[in-house]
Amino acid sequence: LKKSYIFLANGNDNKKFKGDRPPCSPSRVLHLRKIPSDATEAEVISLGLPFGKVTNLLMLKGKSQAFLEMASEEAAVTMVNYYTPVTPHLRSQPVFIQYSNHRELKTDNLPNQARAQAALQAVSAVQSGSLALPGAPTNEGTVLPGQSPVLRIIIENLFYPVTLEVLHQIFSKFGTVLKIITFTKNNQFQALLQYADPVNAHYAKMALDGQNIYNACCTLRIDFSKLTSLNVKYNNDKSRDFTRLDLPTGDGQPSLEPPMAAAFGAPGIISSPYAGAAGFAPAIGFHQATGISVPAVPGALGPLTITSSAVTGRMAIPGTSGVPGNSVLLVTNLNPDLITPHGLFILFGVYGDVHRVKIMFNKKENALVQMADASQAQLAMNHLSGQRLYGKVLRATLSKHQAVQLPREGQEDQGLTKDFSNSPLHRFKKPGSKNFQNIFPPSATLHLSNIPPSVTVDDLKNLFTEAGCSVKAFKFFQKDRKMALIQLGSVEEAIQALIELHNHDLGENHHLRVSFSKSTI
Repeated sequence: LKKSYIFLANGNDNKKFKGDRPPCSPSRVLHLRKIPSDATEAEVISLGLPFGKVTNLLMLKGKSQAFLEMASEEAAVTMVNYYTPVTPHLRSQPVFIQYSNHRELKTDNLPNQARAQAALQAVSAVQSGSLALPGAPTNEGTVLPGQSPVLRIIIENLFYPVTLEVLHQIFSKFGTVLKIITFTKNNQFQALLQYADPVNAHYAKMALDGQNIYNACCTLRIDFSKLTSLNVKYNNDKSRDFTRLDLPTGDGQPSLEPPMAAAFGAPGIISSPYAGAAGFAPAIGFHQATGISVPAVPGALGPLTITSSAVTGRMAIPGTSGVPGNSVLLVTNLNPDLITPHGLFILFGVYGDVHRVKIMFNKKENALVQMADASQAQLAMNHLSGQRLYGKVLRATLSKHQAVQLPREGQEDQGLTKDFSNSPLHRFKKPGSKNFQNIFPPSATLHLSNIPPSVTVDDLKNLFTEAGCSVKAFKFFQKDRKMALIQLGSVEEAIQALIELHNHDLGENHHLRVSFSKSTI
């Protein structure tokens, strides 16, 4: 028994973790440390569930460690990136997650695996599409035809302010949140939240209804709304359309559309119980709050830790000293020999419009990237921090600077500062552009578009091979041959290919458009 365990926990995984140890390269197997001795298998699995299918688990109870295997490397990378700024907690204890040296978990011959396998089977039953939970009445277990993607959320016992950002952070674990409106009715703080898909709304309602956001307060009561779509006019503290970053902020009080007001008999004005409290930071350390704890259902949500940025809607992620609401990112640990301002412009431009880039003259592994606004900066930081680029793990945090200064005339700069504010390559300039709905985390599969009819499969495969990528799969879209998916050897390869080949001239006045895809081939 001991030997098998040593075999599985060998290599770097089991050495005492040191802050300066180089991170392992991404793997779909994750090494978890400091697991509380009374944590169950279902609780450990629940940490991975929001990010994709969990395919295996090994608990090393004596060592307070576990290995969690995700179905794909992309899911593991998304999970590590999510939990890097926000430490997850099990039973009020912080848990630490890093990539394992193992590429897969082989646990067939190990004893004491029955409980882990039973927990995994329970979870896969939930995830198999029917979402039917063991013991749940059938009408709750399946998505009904015509069910709305909009949830109505009432928050009871509101002892601390719950902001739009807090709701977005919690509900995003279950799928893409498109729109949120918050308002007060009958002296209760309420919200309407629209998902991209009714299945996401169904799953979120099952897991979150009745849960507390913070310990013993801020209880979520969730129902499906009669509305099937929300119409948001302003992006501000009270309402947000995440697909339309171009909306005005209004004068702070967005009014409801008449049909929507009728739907909940609300007055024409949405007001918030905490109109003046968005900057209020409660005295307790909220990024360690463990309010939403694991329900008894296997496969439901792990403890939600809320960062103080979400609690106040104003503060930066814990551990950074950036300026709240700042649109400038500090990007560190870059490869100084290969990175260029244009490369950072293209990569960060996937998540917003990049106005300026400055690579530091005296420390070329660091750069400043100025986005069009603070929400784009947050989006780029969440998706790109922790990704590998040119052999190094990139880190992004909010900068102390409010803007990137251009060099004065005659000042030596070596072309390290560039202004891209008038670039034709911005993806989000057009209001309501489809690009707003196609923002995905970096993945090994890329979406290609604007392909001219004369370009063949081999032309495109060769283009990516010459850029140093290994092409694993390729397919044109059946309905539209202008678009295709290409799967490369790793997420890092895909990031580098996107930097190199987005806007590549394919001839016939067609420039290739490259984005990350949520699909696989």
